[in-house]
Order: sequence, then structure tokens, then C-alpha cells
Amino acid sequence: MSAATPFAYDSGLSFSSTAMHAISISDYADLRIYSDTRPHNWKIADLQKGLILVYKGREVVGEGAGFGVPVLVCSDETYFSGTSRVYFSKHGNCMIVRKDFEMNRIARNKFRNVTLENRKTRRFFTYLAHLYQRHTEFRFLTLKSLTRKMYIDTAFLKIPSIGKAQVTYLIEHDHILVKADFRRLKKTKTERIFILNEQGSSFFRKYIDSRNMELTDSEVGAWDNVEAEWASLKFLQGEFGFRLWRTRDSVLRRGREFLEGSMDWIGLDYEINPRSAIFEYSIEILGL
Repeated sequence: MSAATPFAYDSGLSFSSTAMHAISISDYADLRIYSDTRPHNWKIADLQKGLILVYKGREVVGEGAGFGVPVLVCSDETYFSGTSRVYFSKHGNCMIVRKDFEMNRIARNKFRNVTLENRKTRRFFTYLAHLYQRHTEFRFLTLKSLTRKMYIDTAFLKIPSIGKAQVTYLIEHDHILVKADFRRLKKTKTERIFILNEQGSSFFRKYIDSRNMELTDSEVGAWDNVEAEWASLKFLQGEFGFRLWRTRDSVLRRGREFLEGSMDWIGLDYEINPRSAIFEYSIEILGL
């Protein structure tokens, strides 16, 4: 499968009041989804997660956001989700899950327990973030380590919602088709939209793509474009992992951050056209 297949099932979903659902995809692997913000790991503890991989009964997401999580970068703020509603349906062997992400959190830096609202301070940290992401000499957590030593962290403040991003997952054994629908968002000032596909970097330590590029741990880098047709992340030993494909009207990037007790994610994230109403792609779970 090299591209997303159009969704055939967008109706008949029923609201679920259950906080957690697990969907078995093999004898030793599951996909898990929460309507609350679990798992509460480190900096993104208060943010909504997408589909989480479970391997032999253990969540292997680390501080990752899971599969299919929307982030909106607008001219005024960057918006995340802090609340959600989850819906389910089953069609034959396919499980359909829809998660409505309420975009009602914004990021702020804080010094110890004091939120930094000063615009000059916010611009300074934005500048640091750009340096960290765009220049190779800053890609080994130098800036992240520095700000952590200064007791500077990120807070996600609750705000009035700017609308919902609806993400539907069609799950059939080792394939997940993902459809992100942005039509219920107030996004007139949207500059960029990201769809995060992240799990834990302490589990998925090996990157391999269709051009036979192989990278391990910190070699993956902070943010690099994927030029290959597809890219995958796997366990260091064995074939368990996941694969995503480059798609039209988007940029696929690989990224990783690990800092003991603070950051632990690795992912293949899409940046899509901010004018997009709907974005579809597929994920293959490997080694089942």
C-alpha cells in the first residue's frame, strides 16, 4: 500500500463513554486509544494522544503523541487539544474509531511554576526553537538541556476552543487508514498544520527508508525531510515497527528527542497545506 485509500465508512459511529479502548491487531500487539489525556508522560501529560501502540502488554509510546494527532500553527498561537470525544463502529473485520480533538490548549514557556507571558520572552524561545530545528550543530539537545537546567519548561494553557479536528482511523489488522478533517475549525489565520505520528524513542530506535538509509538513535536527527517513498521506525532488535508514505501536498519529516526523565519520542510527522480541509494517509504496522 503506497497511499491512503479513500474512506468508505464515515457514518454509523456511536459515541463511547468508556475512557480507554484496546484493539487487538495480533497475539502480542494492540492499539489503544483514550478519551482523556492518558498516558500522562512528562511535558505532554495534559494533551490528547492519538492511537498508541501496545507491545506484549506494554505501551511503547514514551512521551510520543501517538498516531494521527493534529497541531495547528496560526499567526497568533500554536493550538493543541486538551479534551476529546471518541466514537466507534465495526464493519466486518474493520474497526472504525473517530476521535474529535477539541483544539483548546496553547503552549507557553514557564520558569519553575511561573508562566512566562512576556512577548519578548516568548519570541526568544521561538528563536531558540528555530535554531534547534534548522541547524545541525544544535541537534543534539544542547538547547533543550540548557533550558531544562534553567528550570524552564512548557505549559499548555486551557483556552476557549477554536473548534474540532476530527480524526478517523480505519483499522484492519496491520493497516491503519487515517482521515483528518479540519472543516470544523476556525482556521482563517492558520499558517501550518501538523499531523503527529509518534511513539517512544527508547523502543523504536532504528530508522529505515525505501532508499536503504539506516539510522539509529540520535542519527535520526531533530527534524529532517524524508525524501524516500516511504520511511519506517523499528525496534533495534526485531522487525516490530511502523511505516508511513510520502503523500501529495505534504512534507513528511522524521524526528527524535530523548533526554532522560524529560523527553522520549520519535516520529514520522506530516506538515500539510494549511488550506487543506481533509488529509488522508496510511500507516502499516510491521513485524506482526
